[in-house]
Amino acid sequence: MSRKPLVGGLPVEEVALWHRVRRFAVPRWMIEGATEARLAGDWRAACAVAAVDVALDLARIGDRHGAAVRDAVADDLAHLAPDLLRWHLPRAPASGGTTLAARRVVLLAPHGGVRRRFRTHAQPSYLVVRTPGAWDGPQRLVLDFLNADDPGLLPEYLVKDWTAARHFWDARHAPELRAWCGGGGGQRLPFFHADGTPLGPRELPDTDPGSGGDPAAREEWIAVLQARGDLVGAFAAAGVDVDPTAVPLNSGWGPGEPEAVIAALPMDLPRTVREVRRLLAAGVADRFRIPGGYRGDVLVEPAGPGPDAALRARAEGPHRDAGLATVPGIAWRRMPDLQLVRTGRLAPEELHPLVAAALFPASGPACGPPGPPAVLEPVRVRCGGEWHLVGFRDGELRVPHSAREQLREQAMLAFGGDVSGCFAVQRAWASGRGRLPRALRPLRREVFERARHGDTPGLAALLAAGLDPAVRDNETGHSLRDVLRRLDPEAG
Repeated sequence: MSRKPLVGGLPVEEVALWHRVRRFAVPRWMIEGATEARLAGDWRAACAVAAVDVALDLARIGDRHGAAVRDAVADDLAHLAPDLLRWHLPRAPASGGTTLAARRVVLLAPHGGVRRRFRTHAQPSYLVVRTPGAWDGPQRLVLDFLNADDPGLLPEYLVKDWTAARHFWDARHAPELRAWCGGGGGQRLPFFHADGTPLGPRELPDTDPGSGGDPAAREEWIAVLQARGDLVGAFAAAGVDVDPTAVPLNSGWGPGEPEAVIAALPMDLPRTVREVRRLLAAGVADRFRIPGGYRGDVLVEPAGPGPDAALRARAEGPHRDAGLATVPGIAWRRMPDLQLVRTGRLAPEELHPLVAAALFPASGPACGPPGPPAVLEPVRVRCGGEWHLVGFRDGELRVPHSAREQLREQAMLAFGGDVSGCFAVQRAWASGRGRLPRALRPLRREVFERARHGDTPGLAALLAAGLDPAVRDNETGHSLRDVLRRLDPEAG
């Protein structure tokens, strides 16, 4: 597979991480069970299947905020798809990208209060979801209802506003994801044909298709300019002027080029512009910040009066304007699901069914990520000048050697000798040290990814297929039992 990112795509390493997220973080059985409960009208059961703990109380909400707010919250809960919510939640870079970003509070829906331009009277309360307290802990979520002045909404940088993105959690609005990704009005998605097959590199525009033709081609042209390094041209095509002023960096290395700060962000520029204009029209603020971490931030504001005025963007040193309203990451980052389908890592039918139906309606029904293999095939190992088959059976990693030969190898190891061939594979599996055959490495990774995400049915299926549970993680040295016990103290 090419190490060069696709035009308009994510970095190759990030695509690989999102592939692992989609493979393990929301297993098929969770999607099916939560969907069945939701369609049956039991939102609490749907939350239970999707590992979402419910901390709110509808009766208490009614006592404090009135029957209208209580009924509105109940209506949201009736259409909450907790598996879809988990699918879209941000991930933690420190974990390799698969477990949930920790200590985030995601605002799902405001209730009560009256919004005025640039300020709020009778501030609303929020239906929220809280992510785990640690990225390497249990991956359980908490559904709650918080007042605007609740201390749980501080610090602000840990609060993510999804109130304008109901398609990420509300089943009624899931089809709106297509317009969010640039396929509104029945148009094809950018970088895809009308039937949902990805465009080839030579099918992207070489010249400006103009603003009056195919909207998807226009977005593709903007991405082509970004890929060429013509950021000023890309922003201009999107209706944004770039301030060329040098960026004051915090690193002590002096001023930096604004293009370098902007280029470091995997920005879906057309969608970013749409979101900024929506926020301006809603009166949320008159300037917005796109946080870029240590590299620096991008500030976006109107270049003049009126709703149709061009926008102006400039780069700033990191966190220099941390008090400004922030464009949510979901609004400016490129969608990983589109990149996974474009690169062939996932087929549309392996996406979450609500996501697949929105993005690729002609692809047929989707059933979600595949489960673990039903049969663990043996692998070939070079041993003593011959090829042997090593495989799993009845919970053990079996090698084609007699008991006497195995005792001899164990004695050699006890006296400090080296083992090789089949015995080296056994030792690497059980100790986490040494090299496994290439065919067994993905299986070991799958075991621990499923454990990290609490996929008990997936682990049970692997054990039923004969998996040896004595496996250890080669990165941490932890056994499978260690991982399960840390995620659930009553396990093991």
